[in-house]
Amino acid sequence: MGRADERRARQRGGHRAAPGRRRSAPTADAKRPLIRRIFTWKKVLGTFFGACLLGIAAFIGLYMYVDIPAGNADAQLQSNIYKYSDGTMLARTGTLNRESVDLTEVPKDVQRTFVAAENKTFYHDSGVDLRGTARGLLNTVRGRGTQGGSTITQQYVKNYYLDQNQTVSRKLKELVISLKLDRQKSKDYILAGYINTSYYGRGAYGIQAAAQAYYRKDAKDLTVEQGAYLAALLQAPNQYDWAIASDTGKKLAVARWNYVLDNMVKQHWLDAGKRQSLQFPKPKAPKTAPGMKGQTGYLVDAANATLEKRLVAEGQAATLGDAEALVRKGGWTITLNVDRTKQKELEQAVKDQLTSKLNAKKRRVDANVQPGAVSVDPRTGKVLAMYGGEDYFKHYTNNATRHDYQPASTFKPVILAAALNSGATTQNGKPITANTLYDGTSRRQVVDHGTKVGFAPPNEDDVSYGPITVQKAMNQSVNSVFAQMGVDVGMQKVMDTAKQLGMDTEGMQAVPAQTLGSMGASPLEMAGIYATLDNHGKKVTPAIIKSAEHKDRSVHFPNPVGDQVISRQAADTVTSVLTGVVDDGTAHQSVAANPQRDGQQVAGKTGTSDNNKSAWFTGYTPRLVTSVGLFGEDAKTHAQVPLKGATGLITTGGGRINGGGYPAQIWATYTFGAMGSVSKFDLDTTQGAAVQPSETPSLSQSPSDTPSQTPTSKAPTSQPPSRTPTQTPTQTPTQTPTQTPTQTPTQTPTGGITPQNPLDPRGQ
Repeated sequence: MGRADERRARQRGGHRAAPGRRRSAPTADAKRPLIRRIFTWKKVLGTFFGACLLGIAAFIGLYMYVDIPAGNADAQLQSNIYKYSDGTMLARTGTLNRESVDLTEVPKDVQRTFVAAENKTFYHDSGVDLRGTARGLLNTVRGRGTQGGSTITQQYVKNYYLDQNQTVSRKLKELVISLKLDRQKSKDYILAGYINTSYYGRGAYGIQAAAQAYYRKDAKDLTVEQGAYLAALLQAPNQYDWAIASDTGKKLAVARWNYVLDNMVKQHWLDAGKRQSLQFPKPKAPKTAPGMKGQTGYLVDAANATLEKRLVAEGQAATLGDAEALVRKGGWTITLNVDRTKQKELEQAVKDQLTSKLNAKKRRVDANVQPGAVSVDPRTGKVLAMYGGEDYFKHYTNNATRHDYQPASTFKPVILAAALNSGATTQNGKPITANTLYDGTSRRQVVDHGTKVGFAPPNEDDVSYGPITVQKAMNQSVNSVFAQMGVDVGMQKVMDTAKQLGMDTEGMQAVPAQTLGSMGASPLEMAGIYATLDNHGKKVTPAIIKSAEHKDRSVHFPNPVGDQVISRQAADTVTSVLTGVVDDGTAHQSVAANPQRDGQQVAGKTGTSDNNKSAWFTGYTPRLVTSVGLFGEDAKTHAQVPLKGATGLITTGGGRINGGGYPAQIWATYTFGAMGSVSKFDLDTTQGAAVQPSETPSLSQSPSDTPSQTPTSKAPTSQPPSRTPTQTPTQTPTQTPTQTPTQTPTQTPTGGITPQNPLDPRGQ
């Protein structure tokens, strides 16, 4: 029967069915997923080996194509140009301080310090670190800009033959040239080139210039411990420079120095017994470059430090050391925000009110007085003026940016800001406001819900106050009140607020002692914190650089004015309270009574640290914030020392230099001359000395803590200040009798002495 017959039979319903068509069984390949059929292990392996072969071929081609270029480190050095905000010239730098020496002139153990610091395998490696280079390439491709580990050979190639640019092409060239150089030159040749071309800070290129800059000796006379410090410097020259390093920087420098020497012991280059006897060799004070005298050097260094940090932040330099090399290489036109007129006015104010009165020949203490100041526009964040010290030639450390001295009572507004911003209450549940009453007893034990915390700070001159409002406690800088307030708010919340306002709180403990401003801070930092308060709680980060231009790169600087970090009402209330410090408190005689004030509304806070090692006044108008600090620094040892007796001050307070004295006088002379027209704060608050009180003071303590002590001192004979037309009186005749008017101080030191010396007003 044919197929046609079978089909017809089926259609007729016949019983004979045609056999079904045979189908082949599915293969193993057909059962696998599509992706596994495409990417078989043979194909993947073949592709991998193919890529490797192509990579090898490409590298061979690159190796044959790239030659060792002529050294360009000297030829590429250019001048940097620094300008004031109006475009006028501030400085021009670019002179190269380098003197190459033969490796035989460098002691062998000093040579080895550099190998121990940077590349322990230097003497037997091929000149490259493939793993580190691969990591660096990967990071560059990802845009992270972080250099992986590299050998001394690679660093020498980068310093002398190439540049610091973080690009894939530069890294590949570095790899090839390093391999060729290692084959063609001896290890001693490469090491000599490395130590002679590296940048050590202080404008010094090469070990000979560095030996002179840090130890005033030739490279041939360096000891192993001195060599270890110079080798440690290469990681971060400015950060590790003992003359300008922060406390953290000094710790890192010592740790790096120890690392170098410990590696030498491991490599059997240094006897372990001798290692234990070595002491850290503190370098000598630096000598400054020509053209950097006066304030110029401080301004240039501050601008360089800012630019270097931005280069690292943007991935244009792997480390601060690389960033410093990029800046020192030159070709930059850097315009500062510094206003030339205001800069001169600030310098003149410091001279008129302080430095002209110092005489180190008559009084040894006068040589220890170090002034620093920063002036900021709170609306833009621009640093308009900076005073770093009497002369960059005489004192290398910038007093405007150093943060190794306590800000003392200038920290108290931060505590109040934390309380107001968080809606904090006292421990008996009452809101903390300008009118809240606290116990002002000196040495009163701070309590945390009935438990003593072991902190009982004395007030200035050990004066005890009875029930005192927050406003008056700020006016008179009463330590016991703000120590208790810090615990009421919560010290962690206080430190968090400090960080939000602009303080570097890294490593700081949230303990009650911080309420006295026992941490370190700089005038630049404090100016930023107060500028944020002045700017109604919007973060202000002081900016010294307006722009930085270079033919090979561009740098972006973030907006100095940021987001709202505390509420406007909290910031404005603090400002309102701080007007009382000027009008009725510790800054009255130097600021409020200044004849140049002309009705200008002012807020500010004085500060005097423990043992009078620092004195501050940070104050502001609606358009200008300036922080002035005086620091006691031994002229020879650079240790912190008291300011007492400076300028021959021997009257009230035992010759103590208070924040309400010279710092406030400098501030007033500068500000009232530079402020332009008179202005008034635009405040969103119902509290504080700048507005009409709206509530009756309420006692903060629980009944068991209610103060029983009344003020023990007599009222001063000085008359209360008269209000200017631009200010709203803090009291009216109808004010409730429970609050003592803030305009009439009710306390003096317990001895009953009337403050008569305007250079040493009572309080902090």
